[in-house]
Amino acid sequence: MAQLGFRTLNEMVGRTDILTVKEVVDHYKAKGLDYSNILHQPDVGPDVGRYCQIKQDHNLENALDNKVLLDLCKPAIEQRKKVRATLPIKNVNRVVGTILGSEVTRQHGPEGLPDDTIQLKFQGSAGQSFGAFIPSGVTLKLEGDANDYFGKGLSGGKVILYPPEGATFPSSENIIVGNVALYGATSGEAYIRGMAGERFCVRNSGVSAVIESVGDHGCEYMTGGRVVILGTIGRNFAAGMSGGIAYVLNENGEFSKHCNNDTVDILPLEDKEEIEEIEEMIRLHADYTRSELAWRILALWEDMVPKFVKVFPKDFRRMLAATKRAEEAGMSGDDAVMIAFEENKNNLARVSGN
Repeated sequence: MAQLGFRTLNEMVGRTDILTVKEVVDHYKAKGLDYSNILHQPDVGPDVGRYCQIKQDHNLENALDNKVLLDLCKPAIEQRKKVRATLPIKNVNRVVGTILGSEVTRQHGPEGLPDDTIQLKFQGSAGQSFGAFIPSGVTLKLEGDANDYFGKGLSGGKVILYPPEGATFPSSENIIVGNVALYGATSGEAYIRGMAGERFCVRNSGVSAVIESVGDHGCEYMTGGRVVILGTIGRNFAAGMSGGIAYVLNENGEFSKHCNNDTVDILPLEDKEEIEEIEEMIRLHADYTRSELAWRILALWEDMVPKFVKVFPKDFRRMLAATKRAEEAGMSGDDAVMIAFEENKNNLARVSGN
C-alpha cells in the first residue's frame, strides 16, 4: 500500500487507474473478454464517496420483536411463566422471533426454556426468516404463508405453518413457504402443511421436520436430522447429503427419477422402531397443522408403510454400522466413534483409490 502511495484501505477503493491487466491466456473461455467497462473511471469530483460513509439503518427499533414480542414475553423470559398470544403479521415483518430468541438464550443459556413456554400464533403472511435461530422453549405458529429462510438456523425451537382456516386448495400441491426453509438448522421441530420452494432443509444438521412436498434440491448437503416428506419432490433431491435421514412417501413411484444417488442409498422402511417413530412424527404433524393428508396416511398406515422410501447417506450408514460393531466389542462410546471414523476413512480411501 505504501509503495502505491496509500495510507488506508478506503483510499484504495475504486482506484482502478492503478491496476494493470495481464495479457489474456490462450484459453477459449478468456478470448474476447473486455474489462474496459468494469475498470472505467467515471469523471466525478473528489466529494463523491467511493466507499460506505453513512451507517446503514436497519430500522430494528420497529421490528415486531422490539415493538411487541419482548414486552409480551417478559414473564417467560424473567420468570419462566408460560405465555400465549395471537398476533397479526405482514410480509414486512422479517426475522420475527429472532430477537426474542436471542434474549431467551442470553437469559437462560443454550438450553433455553422448557418446551412450549412461549407459544405465539401469527396470522397473515410472514416476511423472510420467520423463526430464524429460535431456541428451545419458543414455539411459533403461523396461519398463512411465509417467505424465504423460514426457520433458518432453528436452534431447538418449534415452527408450525399451515394455510388459513377455510382454504379450499389442496395444501400438498400449493407453495406455502419460500426457498431455503430450515437452512442450516441445528435442532428443533418443524411441521409444514403445504409445499416448500427450492432447497428445503439445505445443511440441516439436527431438525426433525414434516412437510407435504418440496421443490428442487431438497435436503441438499444435509448432515443430520430427520425429514419426512408426504408427497412429491423436485429434481436433484439429496445432492451432497452426508448425514441425517429422509423418508419420502413415494405414492406415484417416481422418486428415483428425481433423487441424486451419488451419496445416498434408497432403502425400504422396514425397522419396527423406525416405523413407529415416523408414524409419531406424522401424527404430530396432523395434530399441529390439521392436515387431511396426514390423517389419510395414518388411517391407511399399514398400506402406506411399504410406499415410503428411506434416503440414507452412504457414509453415514457405514459410520453407524462401524460404531455399532465397535460398541458390541465392548469399547467405550468415544473409542467406538474413533474406531468407526478410522474404519470409514480407510474404506473411503480404498473406494477412491488414494
